[in-house]
Amino acid sequence: MDVVELDRIAVQEASRVVESARDGDDGDWERDTPCAGWNLRRLVAHMTAQHHGFAAAARGVGGDPGYWWEQEGTAAPARAHRAAVDAVLGAFAEPGVLDREFVLPELGGGFPGRTAIAFHFVDYVVHAWDVAATVGVRLHLTDEVLTAALGVARHVPTDPTGRGPGFAFAPALKVAEGTGPLEETLRLLGREPQAWPGAGW
Repeated sequence: MDVVELDRIAVQEASRVVESARDGDDGDWERDTPCAGWNLRRLVAHMTAQHHGFAAAARGVGGDPGYWWEQEGTAAPARAHRAAVDAVLGAFAEPGVLDREFVLPELGGGFPGRTAIAFHFVDYVVHAWDVAATVGVRLHLTDEVLTAALGVARHVPTDPTGRGPGFAFAPALKVAEGTGPLEETLRLLGREPQAWPGAGW
């Protein structure tokens, strides 16, 4: 399975769990998430903006900060997220996308398309879990997808000076021998799955 297909599966699953969030006064949007300091509404705003930013990067305009802007407080966050999903999956499906340079300002510059989409893929496996943990549903991702995500996660630098507040990931956590691929990915990228009993892992 190539990285574009892996990414599509992860993004669609993340969209499924976002769309399971309940609206209303007793809904899910103000719940805390595994992303420290972010409620679900803020997390989904971030996911939405990242999709638009990566779609722009795939089309050669990722250096424009306007594409990465996070619109907080939208009245229909799941609908806005679905539109962003359609945009990024459409951009990644274009011929030749793996051979393009993606400018990703948050990561410091340009990357080959294959590498950039791998970043996006592992991010959306993790964010799918973040949302699932928040709303209390299980993920539907195959072992093949989870093993591929772990392969990417193992290459993410663990230097403490590049982890924590203001960076893409929290400091890596210890991984016990025999840990499954999803839990290992989460721990390598700074998530503590044991803190979210009943979540999809």
